[in-house]
Amino acid sequence: MEFTLGILVDNEAGVLARVASLFSRRGYNIQSLAVGPTDDPGTSWITLRAEGEDAVRVQMQRQLAKLVEVVGVYHMTEGSSVERELALIKVRTDGGRRAEVMQIAQTFRAAVIDVSPRSVVLETTGDSGKVNALIEVMHEFGVLEVARTGAVAMLRGPGVFLEAQDDRSLPEDVLRTQAR
Repeated sequence: MEFTLGILVDNEAGVLARVASLFSRRGYNIQSLAVGPTDDPGTSWITLRAEGEDAVRVQMQRQLAKLVEVVGVYHMTEGSSVERELALIKVRTDGGRRAEVMQIAQTFRAAVIDVSPRSVVLETTGDSGKVNALIEVMHEFGVLEVARTGAVAMLRGPGVFLEAQDDRSLPEDVLRTQAR
């Protein structure tokens, strides 16, 4: 079973390496990892997707919360968060099938961002299911190359993860470190 964690960390050198090594030391594979600064230049938001049962997820949340640079860890469940991924897909268009590829891309709301005599590059954004579905459909034409960002996620609704440590509007499965 896949799970997604949102991890708020201090924006410091080496933090991402410590988060990733925590998973590798325990033999867990990270499926995707995206990180970027928040509106506060002192913090960054990591969206991490991995595989494991609930017990593995809870263990990893607790281990992450122990890291000094981690401000908080949140389990990004399907109903509580918005999750998106970006993918670039290069598709073979030999034999006059370009119009068909472009029509399918339009159905998936994918943008055509490059056209050459033998290929088309598509850009798509959506949940991983949508991205996977488009890639699967394009295999019929010949997928030459795929580049994916991995998931980025954010809480739904009025709860803001970056608010004060004692904020009661956040869901129960937010693990926070000591107040700073």
